[in-house]
Amino acid sequence: MDRKKLWITSAFSISILAVMWCFLDLQKPPTEHPVTSDLPDLKPQTVIFDTLRKNPMAEVTGINGLDSNDFQKRVRALAHDSIPKPWQVFSIYPENGAILPFYRIVAMYGNFYSKHMGILGRIPEEELLALYEEELRSWNQADSLTPSLPAVHYIAITAQKDPGKEGWYRLRMPENQIQKAIQLGRALDGITFLDVQVGHSTVEKEIPTLEKYLLEKDVHLGIDPEWSMKDGSVPGTKIGTLDAADINFAIEYLTHLVKENGLPPKVLVVHRFTRNMITNYQEIKATPQVQVVINMDGFGFPAKKVDSYRGFVGGMPVQFTGIKLFYLNDKLTPPYRLMTPAEILKLYPKPIYIQYQ
Repeated sequence: MDRKKLWITSAFSISILAVMWCFLDLQKPPTEHPVTSDLPDLKPQTVIFDTLRKNPMAEVTGINGLDSNDFQKRVRALAHDSIPKPWQVFSIYPENGAILPFYRIVAMYGNFYSKHMGILGRIPEEELLALYEEELRSWNQADSLTPSLPAVHYIAITAQKDPGKEGWYRLRMPENQIQKAIQLGRALDGITFLDVQVGHSTVEKEIPTLEKYLLEKDVHLGIDPEWSMKDGSVPGTKIGTLDAADINFAIEYLTHLVKENGLPPKVLVVHRFTRNMITNYQEIKATPQVQVVINMDGFGFPAKKVDSYRGFVGGMPVQFTGIKLFYLNDKLTPPYRLMTPAEILKLYPKPIYIQYQ
């Protein structure tokens, strides 16, 4: 082959590679995005939910229809005005009374019996209320277009290192403790999540035990794959796992409760910080009655948390996203601080659920 033909062939190959690279680059989300500071015509859809905040027993049917234009604009704002094709959030419109994406949930996590499981059991209630006020103020300042909604994220079924009488390596909290969490949520004009750690049990066995609470309009659900020990390991000795089938059971269960009882949509939070914590994530199916949040709950310095978020939450999209901040463990390594709201709002997509532990 002469030099002229070789040059033409090489130039053509380089052109093809360049086109392919551009195409592939368009298919992946950018690694960083500026904070969207000005999106016109965004108006909070607050009529239904503000009614429920003032009176959890209020009737919601027919209060207001979903503003689909506002919904789409807010979802695009979470994606920094891009439209990632595989993201379910663009194709599922929630029913009346939906919280997301009209509010950003700001939750405190834990169990009242333990100082080691989260902030809820670590400080007195007076200090806790002041901390809520501080964090809510920070988020409202960082994103004035998305009102912050306080939440209590209470571990209602905790994994245990001992099998217990039933051999399931889990402990169900008494009613007075669960009601304490719900009443705290109401005192904040917020909502409550009841979190489930199944141990050697299953979501099919454990979630129905919380039904009487989930029938309340301001009570939502969380499930934690870390503590689901399908291989029979003792909780805490390794990281557990849940499959899409387990998560879809929770979604279908909540969907049925919403439909049969005229409830506003529920929010389901699923925790994740490794690939194997959720298997077959592509098969998770949100519904108009249940909004799904995948919450990145690994601890560490900011760069590590960003990588985990990109790898296991933003990079494996389901519907909405969240991130957990650890008041203690996130400060163990340089730069010895929590991520700021401004830093978190640069993530792709922007987390709409923020959890403090």
